[in-house]
Amino acid sequence: MAYATPASSQVFWYPPQFDAGPISGGDSVAGLPLPQATQAELDAGLVWNLRSGLNVAALKCQQWSGLRLIDNYNDVLVQHKVELAKAYTTLGHYFVRVNKVGGQRKFDDYSTRTYNGFSTANGQRSFCHVAGKVGREVVAAPKGMFLAVAREQLRELRISLQGYSDPFIMGSDPRRLLVALPRLEQRCWKGIKYNEKKCG
Repeated sequence: MAYATPASSQVFWYPPQFDAGPISGGDSVAGLPLPQATQAELDAGLVWNLRSGLNVAALKCQQWSGLRLIDNYNDVLVQHKVELAKAYTTLGHYFVRVNKVGGQRKFDDYSTRTYNGFSTANGQRSFCHVAGKVGREVVAAPKGMFLAVAREQLRELRISLQGYSDPFIMGSDPRRLLVALPRLEQRCWKGIKYNEKKCG
């Protein structure tokens, strides 16, 4: 039996609803801890975490091309290059300040672990879906407003890593919605009544 295939950009039949809301740099959901960080450094951490999440999504979610994650990420790099460069410099100075030796290496480790923190298997669809929405918000934000978007959107992006399944659709496969039809051979019918004993 034929069935309609969803468009490649469609990630869910029923989009997920994750807890959202503002987040601060000191929140455990924001990312790896930054002990002894100033407020400016914590803010830089929020920016760096959201940029990292969008970067991972651009690399890992290419099967859903309609989400435009690669295009949006590239646009983000251009639109918010000043704020991203400032966050990079601020975090670099933080790691040099709190580590007497090897500050740059510590920053590199932090960046790698931040990227890895957005890797997911079970939650890839939900992460990609939310990353697509967040990416559009960042692109639409005026220059200098990346931090404001990070404060509002990073919590939802992090929580989306836990995964989500479409309600009422097991495995989100539309074929599971199809009802099994009775066999149509003549021997399976007596008048208009189906003979379950013969044909199951």
